[in-house]
Amino acid sequence: MALIDLFLSRFVKRGELTIVHADGTRRAFGAPDPDIRPVTVRFADKGAASFVARHPDLGAGEAFMDGRMVVEEGDILDLLTLIKENDRWEAGRVNLRPSLPRRALGAVTQRINRVNMAKRSRRNVAHHYDLSRRLYDLFLDADRQYSCAYFTDPAGSLEQAQADKKAHIAAKLALRPEHHVLDIGCGWGGMALYLNEKFGCRVTGITLSREQLALARERAEAAGVADKVKFELIDYRHMTGRFDRIVSVGMFEHVGPTHYPAFFAKCRELLTEHGVMLLHTIGRVGGPGVTDAWTAKYIFPGGYNPALSEIIRAYENKGLMIADIEVLRLHYAHTLKAWYDRTVAAKTEIVALYDERFFRMWTFYLAGALTAFSHGSLVNYQFQFTRDRHELPITRDYMLEGERMLRASE
Repeated sequence: MALIDLFLSRFVKRGELTIVHADGTRRAFGAPDPDIRPVTVRFADKGAASFVARHPDLGAGEAFMDGRMVVEEGDILDLLTLIKENDRWEAGRVNLRPSLPRRALGAVTQRINRVNMAKRSRRNVAHHYDLSRRLYDLFLDADRQYSCAYFTDPAGSLEQAQADKKAHIAAKLALRPEHHVLDIGCGWGGMALYLNEKFGCRVTGITLSREQLALARERAEAAGVADKVKFELIDYRHMTGRFDRIVSVGMFEHVGPTHYPAFFAKCRELLTEHGVMLLHTIGRVGGPGVTDAWTAKYIFPGGYNPALSEIIRAYENKGLMIADIEVLRLHYAHTLKAWYDRTVAAKTEIVALYDERFFRMWTFYLAGALTAFSHGSLVNYQFQFTRDRHELPITRDYMLEGERMLRASE
Protein backbone atom coordinates (compact mmCIF):
# COMPACT_ATOMS: atom_id res chain seq x y z
CA MET A 1 0.00 0.00 0.00
CA ALA A 2 1.33 3.46 -0.91
CA LEU A 3 2.38 5.71 1.95
CA ILE A 4 -0.41 8.18 1.21
CA ASP A 5 -3.00 5.38 1.14
CA LEU A 6 -1.83 4.18 4.54
CA PHE A 7 -2.11 7.67 5.97
CA LEU A 8 -5.56 8.34 4.49
CA SER A 9 -6.93 4.98 5.66
CA ARG A 10 -6.13 6.00 9.24
CA PHE A 11 -7.05 9.65 8.88
CA VAL A 12 -10.18 10.01 6.75
CA LYS A 13 -13.28 8.79 8.60
CA ARG A 14 -15.89 11.32 7.52
CA GLY A 15 -16.69 12.01 3.88
CA GLU A 16 -15.89 9.96 0.79
CA LEU A 17 -12.41 10.43 -0.69
CA THR A 18 -11.32 8.48 -3.75
CA ILE A 19 -7.68 8.46 -4.85
CA VAL A 20 -6.74 7.46 -8.40
CA HIS A 21 -3.05 6.67 -8.69
CA ALA A 22 -0.99 7.24 -11.84
CA ASP A 23 -1.23 3.52 -12.75
CA GLY A 24 -5.04 3.65 -12.58
CA THR A 25 -5.37 2.01 -9.15
CA ARG A 26 -8.33 3.41 -7.21
CA ARG A 27 -8.55 3.60 -3.42
CA ALA A 28 -11.60 4.71 -1.44
CA PHE A 29 -11.45 6.20 2.06
CA GLY A 30 -13.96 7.37 4.65
CA ALA A 31 -17.71 7.02 4.71
CA PRO A 32 -20.64 9.02 3.29
CA ASP A 33 -21.48 12.15 5.26
CA PRO A 34 -24.38 14.44 4.28
CA ASP A 35 -22.37 17.50 5.29
CA ILE A 36 -19.27 16.67 3.20
CA ARG A 37 -19.18 16.45 -0.58
CA PRO A 38 -17.52 13.37 -2.13
CA VAL A 39 -14.12 14.11 -3.68
CA THR A 40 -12.00 12.27 -6.23
CA VAL A 41 -8.30 13.08 -6.64
CA ARG A 42 -6.05 11.78 -9.41
CA PHE A 43 -2.26 11.78 -9.21
CA ALA A 44 -0.88 12.48 -12.66
CA ASP A 45 2.57 10.91 -12.24
CA LYS A 46 4.10 8.09 -10.26
CA GLY A 47 5.97 10.29 -7.78
CA ALA A 48 3.22 12.79 -6.98
CA ALA A 49 1.47 10.79 -4.25
CA SER A 50 4.67 10.07 -2.34
CA PHE A 51 5.74 13.72 -2.72
CA VAL A 52 2.52 14.87 -1.05
CA ALA A 53 2.80 12.23 1.69
CA ARG A 54 6.43 13.07 2.48
CA HIS A 55 5.90 16.86 2.43
CA PRO A 56 2.37 17.50 3.78
CA ASP A 57 3.20 21.10 4.65
CA LEU A 58 4.30 21.94 1.11
CA GLY A 59 3.61 19.01 -1.18
CA ALA A 60 -0.17 19.18 -1.60
CA GLY A 61 -0.12 22.84 -2.60
CA GLU A 62 2.79 22.44 -5.03
CA ALA A 63 1.37 19.24 -6.55
CA PHE A 64 -1.98 20.96 -7.09
CA MET A 65 -0.36 24.07 -8.59
CA ASP A 66 1.79 22.00 -10.95
CA GLY A 67 -1.07 19.78 -12.13
CA ARG A 68 0.44 16.68 -10.53
CA MET A 69 -2.58 16.38 -8.21
CA VAL A 70 -5.90 16.91 -10.00
CA VAL A 71 -9.30 17.18 -8.30
CA GLU A 72 -11.65 15.37 -10.68
CA GLU A 73 -14.81 15.26 -8.53
CA GLY A 74 -15.49 18.37 -6.50
CA ASP A 75 -12.92 21.16 -6.36
CA ILE A 76 -9.97 22.15 -4.22
CA LEU A 77 -12.24 23.71 -1.60
CA ASP A 78 -14.20 20.45 -1.34
CA LEU A 79 -10.96 18.50 -0.92
CA LEU A 80 -9.52 20.78 1.76
CA THR A 81 -12.88 20.90 3.55
CA LEU A 82 -13.04 17.10 3.66
CA ILE A 83 -9.50 16.91 4.99
CA LYS A 84 -10.06 19.62 7.58
CA GLU A 85 -13.38 18.10 8.71
CA ASN A 86 -11.29 15.11 9.79
CA ASP A 87 -8.79 17.31 11.60
CA ARG A 88 -10.97 19.92 13.33
CA TRP A 89 -9.33 22.10 15.98
CA GLU A 90 -12.17 21.35 18.40
CA ALA A 91 -11.27 17.66 18.28
CA GLY A 92 -8.01 18.44 20.02
CA ARG A 93 -5.70 16.55 17.67
CA VAL A 94 -3.40 17.66 14.88
CA ASN A 95 -2.88 15.00 12.22
CA LEU A 96 -1.80 17.17 9.31
CA ARG A 97 1.68 18.17 10.29
CA PRO A 98 5.17 17.39 9.04
CA SER A 99 7.61 15.14 10.89
CA LEU A 100 9.40 16.40 14.00
CA PRO A 101 12.73 17.09 12.20
CA ARG A 102 10.94 19.00 9.43
CA ARG A 103 8.96 20.99 12.01
CA ALA A 104 12.16 21.90 13.84
CA LEU A 105 13.89 22.97 10.63
CA GLY A 106 10.81 24.90 9.53
CA ALA A 107 10.55 26.68 12.88
CA VAL A 108 14.17 27.84 12.70
CA THR A 109 13.84 28.94 9.08
CA GLN A 110 10.65 30.87 9.72
CA ARG A 111 12.01 32.59 12.79
CA ILE A 112 14.85 33.86 10.64
CA ASN A 113 12.48 34.89 7.83
CA ARG A 114 10.14 36.67 10.26
CA VAL A 115 12.86 39.12 11.25
CA ASN A 116 11.21 41.76 9.08
CA MET A 117 13.75 44.51 8.79
CA ALA A 118 12.64 47.48 6.70
CA LYS A 119 14.10 46.36 3.37
CA ARG A 120 12.77 42.81 3.72
CA SER A 121 9.36 44.14 4.79
CA ARG A 122 9.08 46.18 1.60
CA ARG A 123 10.05 43.16 -0.48
CA ASN A 124 7.57 40.88 1.31
CA VAL A 125 4.72 43.37 0.89
CA ALA A 126 5.48 43.82 -2.80
CA HIS A 127 5.40 40.04 -3.32
CA HIS A 128 1.68 39.95 -2.51
CA TYR A 129 0.19 43.41 -2.72
CA ASP A 130 1.87 44.68 -5.87
CA LEU A 131 0.08 42.15 -8.05
CA SER A 132 -2.20 43.34 -10.85
CA ARG A 133 -4.90 45.80 -9.81
CA ARG A 134 -7.30 43.85 -11.97
CA LEU A 135 -6.78 40.68 -9.92
CA TYR A 136 -8.02 42.40 -6.78
CA ASP A 137 -10.90 44.00 -8.69
CA LEU A 138 -12.11 40.53 -9.60
CA PHE A 139 -12.59 39.11 -6.10
CA LEU A 140 -12.72 41.99 -3.61
CA ASP A 141 -15.62 44.36 -2.97
CA ALA A 142 -15.67 47.71 -4.78
CA ASP A 143 -13.94 49.43 -1.85
CA ARG A 144 -11.08 46.89 -2.01
CA GLN A 145 -11.29 45.80 1.62
CA TYR A 146 -8.70 43.03 1.73
CA SER A 147 -9.35 41.95 5.31
CA CYS A 148 -11.98 40.15 7.36
CA ALA A 149 -15.50 41.53 6.82
CA TYR A 150 -18.12 41.75 9.58
CA PHE A 151 -21.20 39.67 8.79
CA THR A 152 -24.14 40.86 10.85
CA ASP A 153 -26.03 38.42 8.61
CA PRO A 154 -24.05 35.39 7.35
CA ALA A 155 -26.30 35.34 4.28
CA GLY A 156 -25.60 38.99 3.51
CA SER A 157 -23.50 40.34 0.67
CA LEU A 158 -19.76 40.86 0.84
CA GLU A 159 -20.28 44.55 0.08
CA GLN A 160 -22.59 44.99 3.05
CA ALA A 161 -20.33 43.01 5.36
CA GLN A 162 -17.30 45.11 4.44
CA ALA A 163 -19.27 48.31 5.00
CA ASP A 164 -20.36 46.94 8.37
CA LYS A 165 -16.72 46.09 9.18
CA LYS A 166 -15.69 49.70 8.69
CA ALA A 167 -18.58 50.88 10.89
CA HIS A 168 -17.71 48.29 13.55
CA ILE A 169 -14.10 49.48 13.71
CA ALA A 170 -14.87 53.18 13.43
CA ALA A 171 -17.29 53.00 16.36
CA LYS A 172 -14.53 51.65 18.58
CA LEU A 173 -12.30 54.61 17.73
CA ALA A 174 -14.75 57.12 19.26
CA LEU A 175 -13.82 59.70 16.63
CA ARG A 176 -14.41 63.43 16.58
CA PRO A 177 -14.00 65.82 13.62
CA GLU A 178 -10.89 67.45 15.08
CA HIS A 179 -9.02 64.18 15.35
CA HIS A 180 -6.02 63.22 13.23
CA VAL A 181 -5.94 59.48 12.50
CA LEU A 182 -2.98 57.33 11.47
CA ASP A 183 -3.89 54.27 9.39
CA ILE A 184 -0.97 51.80 9.57
CA GLY A 185 -1.13 49.48 6.59
CA CYS A 186 -3.80 51.50 4.81
CA GLY A 187 -4.20 49.21 1.80
CA TRP A 188 -5.94 50.93 -1.08
CA GLY A 189 -7.28 53.67 1.20
CA GLY A 190 -10.82 52.48 1.87
CA MET A 191 -10.75 52.79 5.66
CA ALA A 192 -9.02 56.18 5.61
CA LEU A 193 -11.53 57.60 3.13
CA TYR A 194 -14.42 56.15 5.15
CA LEU A 195 -13.27 57.76 8.41
CA ASN A 196 -12.91 61.13 6.71
CA GLU A 197 -16.30 60.82 5.03
CA LYS A 198 -18.15 59.85 8.20
CA PHE A 199 -16.37 62.05 10.74
CA GLY A 200 -14.61 64.81 8.81
CA CYS A 201 -11.31 64.00 10.52
CA ARG A 202 -7.87 64.16 8.94
CA VAL A 203 -6.29 60.80 8.09
CA THR A 204 -2.76 59.82 7.18
CA GLY A 205 -2.42 56.36 5.68
CA ILE A 206 0.90 54.56 5.32
CA THR A 207 1.79 51.49 3.27
CA LEU A 208 4.82 49.70 1.83
CA SER A 209 3.06 48.81 -1.43
CA ARG A 210 3.64 51.18 -4.34
CA GLU A 211 0.57 49.84 -6.13
CA GLN A 212 -1.63 50.45 -3.11
CA LEU A 213 -0.17 53.90 -2.59
CA ALA A 214 -0.84 54.96 -6.19
CA LEU A 215 -4.47 53.85 -6.15
CA ALA A 216 -5.15 55.28 -2.68
CA ARG A 217 -3.89 58.68 -3.79
CA GLU A 218 -5.99 58.48 -6.94
CA ARG A 219 -9.06 57.74 -4.85
CA ALA A 220 -8.43 60.67 -2.49
CA GLU A 221 -7.99 63.02 -5.45
CA ALA A 222 -11.17 61.72 -7.09
CA ALA A 223 -13.11 62.24 -3.87
CA GLY A 224 -11.77 65.80 -3.53
CA VAL A 225 -10.29 65.13 -0.09
CA ALA A 226 -6.57 64.85 -0.88
CA ASP A 227 -5.94 67.81 1.43
CA LYS A 228 -7.40 65.89 4.41
CA VAL A 229 -6.64 62.25 3.50
CA LYS A 230 -2.98 61.75 2.69
CA PHE A 231 -1.09 58.57 1.88
CA GLU A 232 2.62 57.90 2.25
CA LEU A 233 5.05 55.12 1.33
CA ILE A 234 6.77 54.68 4.66
CA ASP A 235 7.54 51.99 7.21
CA TYR A 236 5.72 52.49 10.52
CA ARG A 237 9.10 52.44 12.27
CA HIS A 238 10.07 55.66 10.48
CA MET A 239 6.82 57.53 11.11
CA THR A 240 6.92 60.75 13.14
CA GLY A 241 4.30 63.07 14.59
CA ARG A 242 1.43 62.64 17.02
CA PHE A 243 -2.02 61.26 16.29
CA ASP A 244 -5.29 61.24 18.22
CA ARG A 245 -6.22 57.83 16.88
CA ILE A 246 -4.41 54.91 15.26
CA VAL A 247 -6.14 52.19 13.27
CA SER A 248 -4.38 49.17 11.80
CA VAL A 249 -6.33 46.49 9.94
CA GLY A 250 -4.67 43.37 8.54
CA MET A 251 -1.11 44.69 8.82
CA PHE A 252 0.08 43.21 12.13
CA GLU A 253 0.39 39.78 10.49
CA HIS A 254 3.40 41.17 8.59
CA VAL A 255 5.23 42.67 11.58
CA GLY A 256 6.88 39.49 12.89
CA PRO A 257 7.07 38.44 16.58
CA THR A 258 10.59 39.79 16.99
CA HIS A 259 9.26 43.28 16.28
CA TYR A 260 6.01 43.18 18.27
CA PRO A 261 7.38 45.05 21.32
CA ALA A 262 8.88 47.74 19.06
CA PHE A 263 5.59 48.02 17.16
CA PHE A 264 3.60 48.74 20.31
CA ALA A 265 6.26 51.07 21.68
CA LYS A 266 6.16 53.02 18.41
CA CYS A 267 2.37 53.21 18.46
CA ARG A 268 2.46 54.56 21.99
CA GLU A 269 5.00 57.17 20.90
CA LEU A 270 2.79 58.24 17.99
CA LEU A 271 -0.39 58.55 20.07
CA THR A 272 -1.32 61.77 21.82
CA GLU A 273 -1.83 61.75 25.58
CA HIS A 274 -5.52 60.90 25.12
CA GLY A 275 -5.01 58.70 22.08
CA VAL A 276 -6.91 55.51 21.21
CA MET A 277 -5.77 52.66 18.96
CA LEU A 278 -7.71 49.87 17.24
CA LEU A 279 -5.70 46.85 16.06
CA HIS A 280 -7.40 44.23 13.87
CA THR A 281 -5.38 41.09 13.16
CA ILE A 282 -5.63 37.42 12.33
CA GLY A 283 -4.58 35.32 15.31
CA ARG A 284 -4.30 31.81 16.69
CA VAL A 285 -6.59 30.37 19.33
CA GLY A 286 -3.81 28.11 20.62
CA GLY A 287 -0.24 28.86 21.52
CA PRO A 288 2.53 30.23 19.29
CA GLY A 289 3.25 28.32 16.09
CA VAL A 290 4.75 28.73 12.65
CA THR A 291 3.30 29.69 9.28
CA ASP A 292 2.81 26.65 7.05
CA ALA A 293 5.62 26.28 4.54
CA TRP A 294 3.46 26.63 1.42
CA THR A 295 1.91 29.94 2.53
CA ALA A 296 5.30 31.31 3.59
CA LYS A 297 6.82 30.40 0.23
CA TYR A 298 4.08 31.40 -2.19
CA ILE A 299 1.66 33.84 -0.53
CA PHE A 300 2.94 35.77 2.50
CA PRO A 301 6.72 35.55 2.88
CA GLY A 302 7.60 36.82 6.33
CA GLY A 303 3.96 36.60 7.45
CA TYR A 304 2.87 35.16 10.79
CA ASN A 305 -0.46 34.96 12.62
CA PRO A 306 0.18 35.59 16.31
CA ALA A 307 -1.16 33.78 19.34
CA LEU A 308 -3.04 35.90 21.84
CA SER A 309 -0.28 35.30 24.38
CA GLU A 310 2.34 36.74 22.01
CA ILE A 311 0.34 39.93 21.54
CA ILE A 312 -0.29 40.36 25.24
CA ARG A 313 3.37 39.92 26.15
CA ALA A 314 4.37 42.42 23.47
CA TYR A 315 2.22 45.36 24.60
CA GLU A 316 2.80 44.88 28.32
CA ASN A 317 4.98 47.61 29.83
CA LYS A 318 4.67 49.76 26.71
CA GLY A 319 2.39 52.40 28.25
CA LEU A 320 -0.75 51.19 26.47
CA MET A 321 -3.85 50.20 28.42
CA ILE A 322 -6.02 47.47 26.90
CA ALA A 323 -9.61 48.72 26.81
CA ASP A 324 -11.39 46.00 24.82
CA ILE A 325 -10.72 42.68 23.09
CA GLU A 326 -13.13 41.04 20.66
CA VAL A 327 -12.78 37.66 18.96
CA LEU A 328 -14.33 37.27 15.51
CA ARG A 329 -14.57 33.50 15.11
CA LEU A 330 -16.30 32.86 11.77
CA HIS A 331 -16.42 36.20 10.00
CA TYR A 332 -13.28 35.55 7.97
CA ALA A 333 -14.59 32.16 6.86
CA HIS A 334 -17.64 33.90 5.37
CA THR A 335 -15.38 36.54 3.82
CA LEU A 336 -13.07 33.98 2.25
CA LYS A 337 -15.98 31.98 0.85
CA ALA A 338 -17.14 35.09 -1.00
CA TRP A 339 -13.60 35.74 -2.29
CA TYR A 340 -13.21 32.11 -3.35
CA ASP A 341 -16.52 32.06 -5.24
CA ARG A 342 -15.64 35.29 -7.06
CA THR A 343 -12.19 33.98 -7.93
CA VAL A 344 -13.61 30.77 -9.39
CA ALA A 345 -16.17 32.76 -11.37
CA ALA A 346 -13.36 34.93 -12.79
CA LYS A 347 -11.12 32.02 -13.80
CA THR A 348 -10.94 32.94 -17.49
CA GLU A 349 -9.80 36.49 -16.79
CA ILE A 350 -7.34 35.49 -14.05
CA VAL A 351 -5.75 32.89 -16.31
CA ALA A 352 -5.47 35.55 -19.01
CA LEU A 353 -3.77 37.89 -16.51
CA TYR A 354 -1.34 35.22 -15.31
CA ASP A 355 -1.73 31.51 -16.16
CA GLU A 356 -3.40 28.29 -15.02
CA ARG A 357 -0.73 27.65 -12.40
CA PHE A 358 -1.30 31.04 -10.79
CA PHE A 359 -5.06 30.45 -10.76
CA ARG A 360 -4.60 27.10 -9.03
CA MET A 361 -2.21 28.74 -6.52
CA TRP A 362 -4.72 31.47 -5.72
CA THR A 363 -7.65 29.09 -5.25
CA PHE A 364 -5.51 26.83 -3.04
CA TYR A 365 -4.58 29.86 -0.94
CA LEU A 366 -8.17 31.03 -0.49
CA ALA A 367 -9.56 27.54 0.09
CA GLY A 368 -6.84 26.73 2.61
CA ALA A 369 -7.42 29.96 4.50
CA LEU A 370 -11.18 29.40 4.49
CA THR A 371 -10.89 25.95 6.05
CA ALA A 372 -8.36 27.25 8.61
CA PHE A 373 -10.98 29.73 9.84
CA SER A 374 -13.95 27.36 9.62
CA HIS A 375 -12.30 24.27 11.14
CA GLY A 376 -8.75 25.18 12.17
CA SER A 377 -7.04 27.39 14.73
CA LEU A 378 -7.43 30.82 13.14
CA VAL A 379 -9.70 33.67 14.26
CA ASN A 380 -9.59 37.47 14.11
CA TYR A 381 -8.81 39.64 17.11
CA GLN A 382 -9.72 43.28 17.58
CA PHE A 383 -7.81 45.09 20.32
CA GLN A 384 -8.66 48.55 21.57
CA PHE A 385 -5.87 50.38 23.41
CA THR A 386 -5.77 53.78 25.05
CA ARG A 387 -3.14 55.89 26.75
CA ASP A 388 -5.66 57.41 29.18
CA ARG A 389 -8.24 55.28 31.01
CA HIS A 390 -10.60 58.28 31.14
CA GLU A 391 -10.72 58.89 27.38
CA LEU A 392 -13.43 56.32 26.60
CA PRO A 393 -16.89 55.73 28.16
CA ILE A 394 -16.93 53.12 30.92
CA THR A 395 -19.41 50.82 29.16
CA ARG A 396 -19.43 49.41 25.62
CA ASP A 397 -22.78 51.01 24.79
CA TYR A 398 -21.11 53.78 22.79
CA MET A 399 -19.70 51.20 20.38
CA LEU A 400 -23.11 49.71 19.62
CA GLU A 401 -24.77 53.10 19.33
CA GLY A 402 -22.04 54.48 17.10
CA GLU A 403 -22.10 51.43 14.89
CA ARG A 404 -25.89 51.64 14.45
CA MET A 405 -25.65 55.29 13.50
CA LEU A 406 -22.93 54.62 10.94
CA ARG A 407 -24.80 51.71 9.40
CA ALA A 408 -27.98 53.78 9.20
CA SER A 409 -26.07 56.48 7.33
CA GLU A 410 -25.11 54.15 4.47
